[in-house]
Amino acid sequence: MKPELKPGVEREVSFVVTEPMCPAFDGVVVHRVCATWTLVHYMELAGRRVLVDFLEPDEEGVGSRVVCDHLGPAPIGAEVRVIATATHVTDRILDCDVVCFVGQRAVAKGMTGQRVFPRAVLKRILHES
Repeated sequence: MKPELKPGVEREVSFVVTEPMCPAFDGVVVHRVCATWTLVHYMELAGRRVLVDFLEPDEEGVGSRVVCDHLGPAPIGAEVRVIATATHVTDRILDCDVVCFVGQRAVAKGMTGQRVFPRAVLKRILHES
C-alpha cells in the first residue's frame, strides 16, 4: 500500500433506500426499511473506497471482517450516508470505523477489515490460472 494511507483517511458513499433493499425472507418483505445486509454492503463499499486509491498496481484488497450494530430504521426513500474512516493501517491491513446516517441520526455503526495481498499471491490462493 502507498504510505499516504494513514489513520484518519475518510471516504463516504450514499444511497437511497428502495424496496429491494428491505429485509425479505422466503420472498416476503418483513419491514419496509433498509435491511442490515444492505447496510453491511455499503459499509464494505465505503471501506473499499478508503483502500482503493492507495493500492499499488500489483496489489488487491480482500474483505476479512465486518461488524455492524444496526441502531435504527432507514425507511424506503431515505438517503443513507455511509462514512468509513481508517483506524488501523499496516502494509497489509486496513481497518475502518464506519457510521451510517439518515440526516444527523446514526442508523448503524461498526467496522470493516481488509487485508492486502500481492495479486500473484491472491491468484494462487484462489486457484486462479
